[in-house]
Amino acid sequence: MTVSFCKFHGFGNDYIVIEQDRLPTDMSLMEFAEKICHRHTGVGSDGFAVLSKLDGTEADFHCEIINPDGSVAGFSGNGTRCAAAYLHFRRLWTEPKLRLRTRSGIKNYDLIERIGDATFWFDAEIGKPKFESDQVPVILPTPRPAVVNEQIEINGRVYGFSAVNVGNPVACIFVNTFDLDWRIIGRSMERHAVFPEGVNVVFVRVIDRENIELRIWERGAGETSSSGTCSSGAAVLSSLLLKTERTVSVHSPGGMTKVDWRDDDEMVLTGRADLAFCGEWPAQ
Repeated sequence: MTVSFCKFHGFGNDYIVIEQDRLPTDMSLMEFAEKICHRHTGVGSDGFAVLSKLDGTEADFHCEIINPDGSVAGFSGNGTRCAAAYLHFRRLWTEPKLRLRTRSGIKNYDLIERIGDATFWFDAEIGKPKFESDQVPVILPTPRPAVVNEQIEINGRVYGFSAVNVGNPVACIFVNTFDLDWRIIGRSMERHAVFPEGVNVVFVRVIDRENIELRIWERGAGETSSSGTCSSGAAVLSSLLLKTERTVSVHSPGGMTKVDWRDDDEMVLTGRADLAFCGEWPAQ
């Protein structure tokens, strides 16, 4: 059999989007993820999104995000934005407002601009951040109402980090420069014992009160050029630590995402999804 798909990317953070009834039935989801996401022998991506139609009572569609290693993500800002773009591209949804059910709750997407069939801009309400140590989760000597300025030993060195759950757990290390082995640190920290569910590791350089720059190591995916959840986590923690305002432009190698941590505690991401290509993948 073949699997029909489209591949989108959010500032270079690429996701394959597939409808639930088109998934292969002769292999596990983990095996399928490892095959189709492989950069050399598959389609290649930072993960894939699976969409299924709902009755519209609670939400319009369900969206499951799968990492390249086969693990299931609680949420992905860029992945769900790519899924929303797919629905508009395929004309499976034509209203400007869309509700996606995810493992971390209902996310609201508002299509603010469409440029042909190639580019889709959205405002996305993605929920409220969770700061408590048992909700990130982070294992600490005593529970904390917020995980800020904690210490962790990685490869014989101690680093300070702060953490938050924005649909996925995100740990931020604030730096003055990216001239350090951040990929090695991120790889080691991703599965450190203090993070029982793993963690996205983000290195944050504060430019000014309204701009920050990131380097990203994502749980289950490794280095990525952009990430909606990592951008929102970094923006929220930068504001919480009084380093920035509540509305921040987040710069990553793939591009810029705007994050607004509203006064009602809701996080809003403004970003785009671009169509890369569509195709048929031979599952066998």
